[in-house]
Amino acid sequence: MILVLLGTHELPFTRLVKEVEHQIHTGVINEEVIVQLGNTKYNSEYFKSFDFITPDLLEKYCNKAEYIITHAGEGSIMNGLLCNKKLIVCPRLKKYGEHNDDHQVEIANKFLNAGYVLVLNDGDSFKEIFNNLKAFSPKRYSIMNKQLIEDIKNYINMT
Repeated sequence: MILVLLGTHELPFTRLVKEVEHQIHTGVINEEVIVQLGNTKYNSEYFKSFDFITPDLLEKYCNKAEYIITHAGEGSIMNGLLCNKKLIVCPRLKKYGEHNDDHQVEIANKFLNAGYVLVLNDGDSFKEIFNNLKAFSPKRYSIMNKQLIEDIKNYINMT
């Protein structure tokens, strides 16, 4: 099962949902897909979806998932890492009206450069990144990773 998390931001993230749906339709993704849509209004025959999720249900789906595809929100990334899952992180972009600025690009790159996730940037091939995910060996996340925590704190304090 693949869990897709769009978070709770008030702006929609239709671009990622359409990409996931396309990959299911074309056979790149063959697993069951569950999508947490948040404020993205979208219906699909290709996956099960819901708007928001309770912490208990999130934990259940996170534990069941083989992979997680998520926006670059810190909470969604951290949930996936704490469940020891392989993640594809797709930053929301200002130019598409998905966020107020492009801070998610910086967050995604921090986790990518630290070896924790793969990142799907605008223009990248989903199929290539998804195929790389299968062989990807992410760095094991530790809640005590002081440098990553400091980097995130410093970033948050700059904004």
